[in-house]
Amino acid sequence: MTQITNFQSVCQKVQEIARETGSFIRNEREKVSEKDVELKSVASLVTYVDKTAEARIVEALKKLIPDSGFITEEGTASHAGEKYKWVIDPLDGTTNYIHGIAPHSVSIALMEDDELVVGVVYEIGQDEMFYAWKGSPAFMNGKEIKVASATNLADTLIGTGFPYYAFERVDDYNNAMKELMQHTRGLRRFGSAAVDLAYVACGRFDGFFEHALHAWDVAAGVLILRQAGGKVCDFNGGTNWLYGGEMVAASQSIFDPFYSIIHKHLGHS
Repeated sequence: MTQITNFQSVCQKVQEIARETGSFIRNEREKVSEKDVELKSVASLVTYVDKTAEARIVEALKKLIPDSGFITEEGTASHAGEKYKWVIDPLDGTTNYIHGIAPHSVSIALMEDDELVVGVVYEIGQDEMFYAWKGSPAFMNGKEIKVASATNLADTLIGTGFPYYAFERVDDYNNAMKELMQHTRGLRRFGSAAVDLAYVACGRFDGFFEHALHAWDVAAGVLILRQAGGKVCDFNGGTNWLYGGEMVAASQSIFDPFYSIIHKHLGHS
């Protein structure tokens, strides 16, 4: 059984895989037409680019850790109790990509048992590589990054994602956004949760929240955020954010007041 002792080396190789995949995705953009777009569910789109990119990533990662499992958006591979699991979104922001707008990203995380140990998010349009590994600082393109240091909500910019399914919580979501609009510098919805978390990690956003998420949307971004000094929880302040479909993420300095607003409107008993 594989036993990894050098997560930095693994992270470096994953960055290379993410960059190569990003180049493929970028180069295919002009070839994609409406006939290539499939509807997985309401407003959830996929193309041959997503599927091919995921297959390429899985093939490369299998060579890196042959006995690893996979949690993947497009179902290219699966897991069954392996010590090491890859959590992959080959193209986070497919709708942005199809419409020719940024951001869209490659997101790859590695878990050892239930612990995140490597995270890489490659934002393709700006050529920005965000990454971290267990015990490391967080980095973007080789430079160490940290979360923002604002202590007042009035000085913050918040990222979010609008629901595109699970619409039964839209009113609660709108109420949370309304309060944040009134007490922050504003909200932004960029369409890639992986990038949103990376932006909190490097201080562009002070916080982020969203529901109806999947593990592959957030796994890599959360490790990067944590290593940059940030904090995450679910809407009730608990730890069910990886598989629970909901997340609050922010710098330590404004986490409590930010979380309190989200919990008030979106928490559940």
